[in-house]
Amino acid sequence: MPKRVDHDLRRRQIAEAVWRLASTNGLEDVTLRRVAAEAGVSMRLVQYYFGTRHDLLVSALDILNSVTAERAQEQIAGSGGDPTPRGVLRTVLVEMLPLDEHRRMRYLVHLAYFIRSRSDEALAATFRDTPPVLEETLAKLISWGKDTGAVDQAVDQKTEAELLLNSIDGLQTSVVLGQRTPDAAIALIDYQLDKLFCQDFASDSPGAPGTVDGRSSTREG
Repeated sequence: MPKRVDHDLRRRQIAEAVWRLASTNGLEDVTLRRVAAEAGVSMRLVQYYFGTRHDLLVSALDILNSVTAERAQEQIAGSGGDPTPRGVLRTVLVEMLPLDEHRRMRYLVHLAYFIRSRSDEALAATFRDTPPVLEETLAKLISWGKDTGAVDQAVDQKTEAELLLNSIDGLQTSVVLGQRTPDAAIALIDYQLDKLFCQDFASDSPGAPGTVDGRSSTREG
């Protein structure tokens, strides 16, 4: 009998090759030929699954985003300790930080795509037309907090979600550059969530900006 091919697995294999190349040398290094060599497959197979280079780049990013969403769901399901709106939101935000090799690579891949989109209008248009799924997810979690009384009713969940995402963008960069420790980045997430959710919170409490458990963070400059 002919060997049955797992097409999703093969697409993932090729996408991972794109990620490795992009995270090392940027998207300029991502050609059909180089991706094929990195994935250990023929260039014809890459074209069979993805067609053009543009389609390959877009699909590889879509697959990475799907993997990211799956990892976040696994973290939420596996946490078990705090199934509250704040706890789930914290889990999602911490999952976005580059705290291990996979998440560091994910950050570098997204950075490579951002740089490329500055000069590639077709790629930039793809980003503009992509629904803000993550932003909507955070907004729903904040809305859940409002429903339970943990978040003030006057809070605009969409605006708060945008602020949280932009904060994460900055924290990702500072962690990768070594300007801030992972613990300091997580402490800042906790600080933001303590302000968003209805809790007594003093400016000198553990996790305030510039401190981690009462100690100064390592951010420089």
